[in-house]
Amino acid sequence: MRMYDIIKKKRDGGALTSAEIDFFIRGYVNGDIPDYQAAALCMAIWFRGMNAEETANITLAIRDSGEILHLSGVDGLRVDKHSTGGVGDKTSLVIAPVVAALGVKVAKMSGRGLGHTGGTVDKLESFAGFRTDLSVAEFERTVNETGIAIVGQSSDLAPADKLLYALRDVTATVDSIPLIASSIMGKKLAADDDCIVLDVKTGSGAFMKSVDESRKLAEAMVDIGKRAGKKMCALITDMDRPLGNTIGNSLEVIEAIETLKGNGPEDLRELCVALASHMLCLAEKGDLAACETDVRRVLASGEALQKLADMVEAQGGDRRWVYEPERFPKAAYSREVCAARSGYLTHTDAEEYGRAALLLGAGRSKKEDVIDQSAGIRLLAKTGDRVEKGMPIAILYTSKEALLDAAEEALDAATRIEDTQPTPVPLIFDTIL
Repeated sequence: MRMYDIIKKKRDGGALTSAEIDFFIRGYVNGDIPDYQAAALCMAIWFRGMNAEETANITLAIRDSGEILHLSGVDGLRVDKHSTGGVGDKTSLVIAPVVAALGVKVAKMSGRGLGHTGGTVDKLESFAGFRTDLSVAEFERTVNETGIAIVGQSSDLAPADKLLYALRDVTATVDSIPLIASSIMGKKLAADDDCIVLDVKTGSGAFMKSVDESRKLAEAMVDIGKRAGKKMCALITDMDRPLGNTIGNSLEVIEAIETLKGNGPEDLRELCVALASHMLCLAEKGDLAACETDVRRVLASGEALQKLADMVEAQGGDRRWVYEPERFPKAAYSREVCAARSGYLTHTDAEEYGRAALLLGAGRSKKEDVIDQSAGIRLLAKTGDRVEKGMPIAILYTSKEALLDAAEEALDAATRIEDTQPTPVPLIFDTIL
């Protein structure tokens, strides 16, 4: 078998066999296939696409390129949620404790933020002492004892994905649905959860900008998971505006805590209810309506908040911070951003709002960048709201005063105020089962 022939076959529109895909993935991970041939195949896939069977096969090959985390020591069914990335997306901090409070195990591996999107691991590290680098034995023990643990992704999981993504990133082949789907699902299947709910974002702050493209990606990922024997569903959700009222690590953790108290912004609360209900439904805890009733009950009762405190304590943090969020460090500097004119907020570009938070120190441009956990943005008005000239619409927070000007300029440029109120956009566009 030759890599040349595999590239030519895909270039000419042929469907690759499982053996050909395995040959490529194994050879690339082992260093036998050079970057220029791997890049050529990725470009051929970008142009020619892959059918459902090819997409599933490349996903399984990525999964099998490294360790598979079976977690055989965890008692009971395990369920997970994966978001394709967004701005202000702190849903994992809410839904994982909710689902655990209702008796379903959540053993979650999450990533760090890069660019305009935030990472769950970074947010959790706002809790002083919180450990995201548990050993497998510690991970299993924490899940068994508390029902929940969230850790960083292991470098041993799906190494093919890391190599391929780095290559795609510099060869203009990132935005291929088969390659995106196999990248996401290769890692998810390596974590080997029983049930997976996908939150596929769409809009200005998402990778997929249109609902149609988001639907294609969601359908591809659900199909992959089902072929691998997993219980799957996907929600296509709005990311044309930031989720909730905060962007930035400790700010988002505090907002998640408020939501676990039964409060929090309506959009964040309702999306968390929907995602958690689908997770519980896949785990056979009842039909969707019954699961939603249970979710709202544990949010109102404080049981889910207690689960978050249990997890924080089990992973080395101080549970008092969950009940006393004033303990989180405060930013040294803040500035109000005011409306430039009167009218309606017709667009708040989520990606650019995320970049404004990054300029304040809340994210990283490079993997080695250090995050300012106190930095970020608090939104005082959102898309659709009426504002008056000079009225504060956001507050910027940072530990470095010199960063405020650039962030304010970015936020102003990403905010559109017009005379006519915009048509409301749904929070959830579709559900793929």
